[in-house]
Amino acid sequence: LSEIEELVAQELLFSEDIYEEYVDGFQDRETVVKALCLNIAHDCNLRCSYCFADEGQYHGGKRGLMSLEVGKAALDFLIDHSGNRRNLEVDFFGGEPLMNWEVVKNIVAYGRELEKKNDKRFRFTLTTNGVLLNDEILEFANREMANLVLSIDGRREVHDRMRPFPGRRGSSYDTIVPKFLKAANSRNQQNYFVRGTFTRYNLDFSKDVEELANLGFQQISVEPVVAKPEDDYALREEDLPALFEEYDQLAQFLLKRHREGRDFHFFHFDIDLTGGPCVAKRLSGCGSGCEYLGVTPWGELYPCHQFVGNEKFILGDVFHGVNRTDLVGEFKACNVYTKKECRNCFARYYCSGGCAANAYNFTGDINGTYSIGCELQRKRVECAIMIQAALAEEDSSPNEEADESE
Repeated sequence: LSEIEELVAQELLFSEDIYEEYVDGFQDRETVVKALCLNIAHDCNLRCSYCFADEGQYHGGKRGLMSLEVGKAALDFLIDHSGNRRNLEVDFFGGEPLMNWEVVKNIVAYGRELEKKNDKRFRFTLTTNGVLLNDEILEFANREMANLVLSIDGRREVHDRMRPFPGRRGSSYDTIVPKFLKAANSRNQQNYFVRGTFTRYNLDFSKDVEELANLGFQQISVEPVVAKPEDDYALREEDLPALFEEYDQLAQFLLKRHREGRDFHFFHFDIDLTGGPCVAKRLSGCGSGCEYLGVTPWGELYPCHQFVGNEKFILGDVFHGVNRTDLVGEFKACNVYTKKECRNCFARYYCSGGCAANAYNFTGDINGTYSIGCELQRKRVECAIMIQAALAEEDSSPNEEADESE
């Protein structure tokens, strides 16, 4: 490790940066909207402790459900502002989207009509806590939803502590696990993932990933909580050594399962080190505020769902379009080269400068950096490299043994 660090210090380990010269043209690119996150319900039937959406109220706002009129206008807006882009993304989000299921179905039906008229293709995604999931909904989702995101935190005690029913009656874990397993298997363990959150209450989060894998889920993501520093469940700098050890243990567990023929995918370790994302993605990530927008139940447009409720970031609405072109320009210009902490980071093209919402929430600036998030991202890339190196070595070993025996 010391030898590698010395090579990094001498700038001998990495190839020349060929992307910076691309930035000026990239910042001046035409604004094409590719994806919308529809907050179909500002309401929820769980009371998750860490919910950035305040159980659907989004920073003290009112509860409400999106009307079909707003949903249709949102798809019209996306069509009108998508330029020559044919494939478009629409995420049904909340709160809990299944609390407004009839409108979800009708929006999808409207989208299919628009596809034929406009030579476009909608890729719909549904994020759900699973409480209301049933066979009828699953059948529709398997037919119409390109991806499902199923919210579960891992072990029963961890999940039920942070994702309880109102009044903490019963176990939401016991309610959703059979439904989620049925959903995963009905999709042949593809085009879905279970998505959890770890907090300071479960720094041993690798055990939660193991629990999910042992239950039978093959597509898994467990993310670090993003919380105000004063929250008792918030991650702190002093937790980093323990979290690094957890990622190391998780990498070893993933390799062990591979050797046993029981593979699963962990989202943060699935990194393409040979091809990777296109240049635009490497530089700016999700495209929040310009290519990707959030829509409230009343049709307001925000840079993404995590900015919803902060009126400073209202960009316009789906009926009249964007009127804050100045703010769109700020987000378009946000990239790895506008963040000084990113310039010399070896992982910069795999996090693309990180999340603008996290940066704003922790520094007051979308061009800032969330230091704990940076440390964890670097560790995840390190583990991903280790896993691919280990797999490559294992794949070559039988051939080497055969050569020696000849």
